[in-house]
Amino acid sequence: MEAVTSKEKAPFVWEGANVYFLLTDRFNNGDTSNDVNFERTEQASKLRGFEGGDITGVTQKIKDGYFTDLGINAIWMTPIVEQIHGGTDEGTGLTYGYHGYWTRDWTAIDPNFGTKADLHELVETAHKNGIRILLDAVINHTGPVTDKDPVWPEDWVRTGPQCSYDNYEHTVACTLVKNLPDLKTENNNSVDLPPLLTQKWKDEGRYDEEIAELDAFFERTGHPRAPRFYIMKWLTDYITEYGIDGYRVDTVKHTEEYVWQEYKAECDYAFAEYKKQNPEKVLDDNRFYLVGGEVYNYGISNGKAFDFGDRKVNYFDNAFEALINFEAKWNLGQRPMEQVFKRYSDVLNGGI
Repeated sequence: MEAVTSKEKAPFVWEGANVYFLLTDRFNNGDTSNDVNFERTEQASKLRGFEGGDITGVTQKIKDGYFTDLGINAIWMTPIVEQIHGGTDEGTGLTYGYHGYWTRDWTAIDPNFGTKADLHELVETAHKNGIRILLDAVINHTGPVTDKDPVWPEDWVRTGPQCSYDNYEHTVACTLVKNLPDLKTENNNSVDLPPLLTQKWKDEGRYDEEIAELDAFFERTGHPRAPRFYIMKWLTDYITEYGIDGYRVDTVKHTEEYVWQEYKAECDYAFAEYKKQNPEKVLDDNRFYLVGGEVYNYGISNGKAFDFGDRKVNYFDNAFEALINFEAKWNLGQRPMEQVFKRYSDVLNGGI
């Protein structure tokens, strides 16, 4: 009788990944000692404040087998960078940056979410369990202005007009909402670092290190010291230092499309550098994965391009590996799942 052999495990491919999305602050509180920082003690509106979830909580669930039991092989986490210290009212009551999209300092992990050591452990634990880590990138805006969080310099951000979304310019060169400063990603002029950051780095004893790294980055790339390139440097540091596997990118259509082409090039370079410096940690030959998480209202039925009304933009061109299909929720409410996915398959195989 011929012996039965177990089926060899299929290699990981991003096209077949089972991705688990989690809001870092709301997933699992693995370390209660970091629940309050920067005197964020004012009573927030219901579910508008930090609830305690952190990086350690995610690591614990990986170790517990939670994700493996679900068949998950990639985790997408909301941003973990340092958030604004104050709160603001957007019409829903006092709100803190629990969601991670209100950046104050791209170079630091918010202590509510954890530490550098916590992130190292998360990535290492995930990789040992066959799970890839996707972090979330924001290049479109800073956090809101509060009494604790001053507006960035005017050569970095615009504070108006507010977007009307009726054409390309009124979607890109504007603020998404009131009091959410829009980064001037179109600016190609060199700008000085915001005093908020330089003073913070001096207080933390890392000013010289940060400046030296920036000097090396701009010397290597030849990029002007323009706002978007500072942020690209800071975000790609999470690739070279921690070995994350990809980024989901926020507010894609609110930023010039060439920014994402430039960002992809820097991500690819950083991933190659990480692999070169850490050959023992290389999982496979997969590329760094960049997904356009928020070309809001993009739908697969219209092909690759998003229509602004006066202009169509293809974000797949030299930038994103994939975009989130926002029409899926509506489609699944209208037709059986089998019909919806057969239609998607036909569109994809027909060449969108």
